[in-house]
This record gives sequence, structure tokens and C-alpha cells, in this order.
Amino acid sequence: MTNSLREIPQSDAFFVIGSNTTENHPVIGSMIKREVINNRKKLVVADPRRIDLAKYADVFLQINPGTNIAILNGLAHVALKEGLYDKEYIKTRCEGFEELEKTLEKYTPEYVAEICGIDDPSKIVEAGRILATAKPMALYYCMGVTQFKSGVNGVKACANLQMLLGNLGVAGGGVNPLRGQNNVQGACDMGALNAVYPAYQPVASEENKEKFKKAWLPSFDLSVKPGLTIVESLNAAIEGSVKALYVFGENPVMSDPNQHHVIEALEKLDFVVVQDIVMTETAEYADVVLPGYAFLEKEGTVSNTERRVQMMHRVVKPAGESRDDWWIIMEIAN
Repeated sequence: MTNSLREIPQSDAFFVIGSNTTENHPVIGSMIKREVINNRKKLVVADPRRIDLAKYADVFLQINPGTNIAILNGLAHVALKEGLYDKEYIKTRCEGFEELEKTLEKYTPEYVAEICGIDDPSKIVEAGRILATAKPMALYYCMGVTQFKSGVNGVKACANLQMLLGNLGVAGGGVNPLRGQNNVQGACDMGALNAVYPAYQPVASEENKEKFKKAWLPSFDLSVKPGLTIVESLNAAIEGSVKALYVFGENPVMSDPNQHHVIEALEKLDFVVVQDIVMTETAEYADVVLPGYAFLEKEGTVSNTERRVQMMHRVVKPAGESRDDWWIIMEIAN
């Protein structure tokens, strides 16, 4: 998130896209609802489903699945054509405006309405005017934007809209992704990604390699080659270049888009370890299943969606022979 949750009362308008906020992030959802209902703040919602927040929206854009980029560009087109964009902000703080202007040219309300399945193109114009004239306006999105092949470009389109309107780097504005799980932010911050060290420092850097060699004192040489993503790992398993898989708190048989592809990969592997709290569909293909703690059995910290570190206390006694996830990994490593 570029802005903190305490800034929600400072926003004059909200744009929620690809997020069922009141269900998946109820604290944030209730804060937005309070501002809209009690303080008459403006709200625009874009989502394939008529979510709870749509009831309180000034404009609800019920778009076809996978058309986030089109609607974002369409809203930007309205601001551009009607001269509602922040010219001074773009002049002093942005680059590439001319290229964006050319790209947005074709995203007329009529063109976007046809792509998105919106019957009335004037609703796009109305939404665009609301978002462009409210200062500051905060944009909130979730996995309804990111979980597509075009997810990266969807996020870029969110950033482009907010820069066009001068809402980045200002209190009560910003581009604010709402994380899918309670500690996915903390895991990413700590480097649990295939291509970065902690604090998002790229693996493909000799300078970073030397820095972490001095810090960690490993007994082996650190690589400057990024690791494989989940999809790449499964493809490599089928090809035969990956022989074993350690699946930790993930159920790709159910969560990946092509179940047959995942199962084929798991069956090709020489060795599969699954570490989880239940016997998942993926665990059925494992040679070894390691029982971790459920969240109510754990103690420690998580980093929430605004990078606030929160303490978690154990609520129930761990069941059976389950162990802390960090303890299992340390035992294997040592």
C-alpha cells in the first residue's frame, strides 16, 4: 500500500476494483462504508459481482471478468478528454505522458462499455468525473485485479490512473492493494519470492550477492540466477529438470488453473514433500507429509496489508505431532 489505513477518513472518494472488501477485509470495508454513509464520501465500485459495497456506490460498474485494464483505461480516457487530469503533477512528477495519451485515445466510453459488458457508456463518464474531481481519491484493489495473466498490467493501469489524477504521494490517496492472506506482505518483505532477497533486493545482482554473503556467511556460493516460479517449477517437473518438490502451505492441485497439468507434474517427480495443516489434495501425491501448526496454534508476528507488524498469540494447544513450520524447516536444514 502507498498509504496507511488511518488515512481513509482523509479520502474524499474511493475507487474499489477487484475487491470484495467487506467480506475479505472487513475492517477496511467497514471504514470505507462509514465514510460513504456518515460523511457522504463518493464511492465507485467496479466488479463482475454485485458485492456489498455496490449498494453504497454512487456508480457501480458491473464489468465482465478480466476487463480491469479496459475499465481503468476508460476512466483515465474520461479524465484526459475532459481536461480533469492533474497537469501540474504530471509535468513535475511523471514521465511518459505522451505515450499514455496515445494509448488511451481508443478507450472511449463506447469502446470500453462493449469490452466490459456495460449497457450504458455514460456510467463510465459519470464514474470518471467523480474520481477525477474528488481530491484526494484512494484506489483499493485485491486479487480480482492481480490473479490474471495480465495482472501486472492491471496494477500498472491502477498506478497510471492515480498518477494521471495526481493521487500518488498524497495523504488520503494512493494505490492500495489489499493482500490475500494475513502474512503474505510479511513473507514477501522477508524475501519469500523466487527472484529477490529480503526487502525486494534482486537476486540477479552481484552487489546484492556479496552483501548477503557477508551477512549470512553461507557455506556455499549464492547464485545470481532467479529461482523458478510455481508455474515454471511444474513445467520443469514435466520436462524432467526438476526432480523433487517441497510444497509448503500451498495446495496447487486446487489453486492452480490447470489441475491436470499440476497432477501430471506431481506424478513425474521423484520425491514430493507437503507441509500443511490438513491432508490436502496435493498431499495425496506426496511421499512425505509434514504436519504444521494452524494459525491458532502459532505464536509470532505477521505483517498486515499496510506493513503493520502484529503479534499473534497461541490460542489452542497444538494437535498431535504437529510442529511449528519454522522448526520443521530448520530440522531439515540442519
